[in-house]
Amino acid sequence: MPELPEVESLARFLTSRAQGRTVASVQIGAISALKTFSPAPSDLVGRQVAHVGRHGKWLDLATVDGPHMLWHLSRAGWVRWYDEVPSTVLRPGKSPIALRLRLDDGAGFDLTEAGTRKRLAVHVVADPAEVEMVATLGVEPMSEEFTVERLAQLLAGRNQQLKGLLRDQRQIAGIGNAYSDEILHAARMSPFALSRSLDADAVALLHRTIREVLAGALEASSGRPAAELKDSKRRGMQVHGRTGEACPVCGDTVREVSFADSSLQYCPTCQTGGKPLADRRMSRLLR
Repeated sequence: MPELPEVESLARFLTSRAQGRTVASVQIGAISALKTFSPAPSDLVGRQVAHVGRHGKWLDLATVDGPHMLWHLSRAGWVRWYDEVPSTVLRPGKSPIALRLRLDDGAGFDLTEAGTRKRLAVHVVADPAEVEMVATLGVEPMSEEFTVERLAQLLAGRNQQLKGLLRDQRQIAGIGNAYSDEILHAARMSPFALSRSLDADAVALLHRTIREVLAGALEASSGRPAAELKDSKRRGMQVHGRTGEACPVCGDTVREVSFADSSLQYCPTCQTGGKPLADRRMSRLLR
C-alpha cells in the first residue's frame, strides 16, 4: 500500500504534469470504485486542474472553481501515467483499470487495482471535507503541528500498542504498515510496546525517528516518475518485507508476526531484547 512518502511524490508528479491542463474526459472502468454520484465524474470535464494534493494517504485532484476528485489507492491500487492515453474504450469489469482521466494535451492517467479484493475508492466532491475519512484524519507527521508535545498527548490518550497507534489514521495521517515497521526498527522499539510506557526521552526519540524515516523516504522518492515509486520504496526498507533476511543494523534475522490480513516485521535484537514476539493472536512475548 502506498503511504505518505509515495503518495506525496505521486501528488507532486501529477501536479507537475497536470496543473493548468483541462480535463478532457473521465471514463469509469470499475463502478464499485466510485463512491459518490453527485457531482458526477463528468462534471470534471472542461475544468482546469489547479493542483493535485494529498491528505494522509488520499490524493486530491482539485479543479479551478469546480469539483475535487479524491482517491485512496488502498492495498493494491496504483497510478499509471501516460504521455499519450490509449484510445481504447474501457469496458467495466474487463481490466484492472478502475478509472481513466485524459487531459486536453492527450496525456493522463489510469487508476488501477490488482487482485480480486477491490478496495480502491474514488470520490468526486465539492469539498474534500465531505469525505469522512479525510475529514477525520489526524495530524500530518511532517507538519509544524506535529510536535513532541502533540505526540506525547496522542501516546497518553489511550494505552495501545505503538504499531497500532502509528497506523491509526485518525491520530497520525499517512503512516501505514511498512513505515510503522521502519520507524519502530529505527527507534529500537517493540511494535507491541504500550504507548503509555514511553518516558519523555523515548517520546522525543520516537518523534525524531518518525520525521527522519519519512523525510528520508521522501527524499529517495522525490522526482521519480510514478512507475518507479514502488521499487524505490521496496529498496529503502530495512525490515519491512524482509522476513528471514539479516538485519542491516545488527545481523540478526528479521522476524515476522502474521495477522488475519497483514503482517509486521521486526528485529529481535534491535527491538525486543532478543526475544521473538509471539503470534499476535497470543498478544504476549514468548517466555
